[in-house]
Amino acid sequence: MTTSSLSAAELAAATPATRDRYVDALRVVSIGVVVLGHWLMLTLTVDDGKLRAGNVLASVPAAQWLTWIFQVMPLFFLVGGAAHAAALTSRRRTYAAFVAGRLRRLLAPTAVFLGVWATVAAATELAGLQSHEVLRLATRTIVQPLWFLGVYLGVVGLAPLLHAAHRRWGVWVPVVLVAASGIVDGVRLLGGVEAIGALNVALVWLAAHQLGFLYADGVLTRRVGAGLVAGGLGGVVLLTVVLGWYPVSMVGLPGAPVSNMNPPTLALVAHGAWLTGLVVLARGPVTRWLARPSVWTGVVAANGVVMTVFLWHLTALFALAAAVSVGLPTPAAGGALWWATRPLWLAVLVALLLPLVLVFRRFERPAAARPGGRSGARPGGRSGALDGVGAAVGVALATFGMLVVAVTGLNGLLAERTAHLVVVPVTAWAGLVALGLGWALVRAAGRG
Repeated sequence: MTTSSLSAAELAAATPATRDRYVDALRVVSIGVVVLGHWLMLTLTVDDGKLRAGNVLASVPAAQWLTWIFQVMPLFFLVGGAAHAAALTSRRRTYAAFVAGRLRRLLAPTAVFLGVWATVAAATELAGLQSHEVLRLATRTIVQPLWFLGVYLGVVGLAPLLHAAHRRWGVWVPVVLVAASGIVDGVRLLGGVEAIGALNVALVWLAAHQLGFLYADGVLTRRVGAGLVAGGLGGVVLLTVVLGWYPVSMVGLPGAPVSNMNPPTLALVAHGAWLTGLVVLARGPVTRWLARPSVWTGVVAANGVVMTVFLWHLTALFALAAAVSVGLPTPAAGGALWWATRPLWLAVLVALLLPLVLVFRRFERPAAARPGGRSGARPGGRSGALDGVGAAVGVALATFGMLVVAVTGLNGLLAERTAHLVVVPVTAWAGLVALGLGWALVRAAGRG
């Protein structure tokens, strides 16, 4: 029987005693909070018959403090580091096999998602509906959250090298990465060299990923966790409130002169540090709770659809936006009625998302193992080296392609609308082609 044919209850019952269930729970929580944040941030109003989309963080500045809870993206990279450490130390495998295994669950459901929405965008353009408010907004922004998948693909490609660096230098690796991110911030914000900020997209998220290695090694004890909470939270308050060098919001705001997310800043590093400490302190009681069969079965079931939920949650949001555009009443953002109706708002979104998950979840399931497939042992010789090169080139192309698609959006697809990735002009077609070619190279290399 293959993994893909087992139920959540059967998978939960078969969980090895050595598995860190807390990491699996953190993965579900981090993606779930991201989805919840996206659903709550968007405000929709109809003005003179036109749909207006806004951001509650801009409409209600006091709500920006909530981003100190809802900005959990550093935890996703920490979880990735812990999972990669487990995969890289549990058995010997080729670089190509490691990358192919990690990318499969990310890219298979993403390819379906992009295929559906690229078709919608092209059909919208052919039908001359580009000016339709909901369609224009959806095709422009539906792929924006894929930026983090693009970064994560690059992290996967570097994970074996990063793990080797961790084994040699330990905690000094994230220390150096954080120090370098501070230098980048200084050059960007004080020197006015805006383009250099792109380096922090790598430095900050790689630092969070290295913390996952430290977590897997047991270095992040409760004492260390308490220090991270105190130091990280103190750093955030100092950088944002006391000195005012960075905004309070841990997510980007439209029109803001500085964003803590694009590119990530030293303030976000401090934020990630205190979140990591909080996670470390909560590990014991949560792990004991996860030992309950019913709770663990729920986590296993959620992990089986977590990528599907992430990919399609904005589709549910735009379906609701379409209902608002034709007359569904909405209260003013930030008012008492707006807050009171948020539970209903979320319930409707869950109802809209559920059928999408039921339809598309099968693409997230792991592929059945092929009889006679490779054992994962590390082969030597020229063919193994060529597979490694092919996988490295493939993951680089996939990373580039995913970031391009996130930057360009899909509106104006047929007209080949141009956007800029840092300073490079790109189109959505270039991103889609690079992504497809990269995944094909990784799959070929993984098969050997």
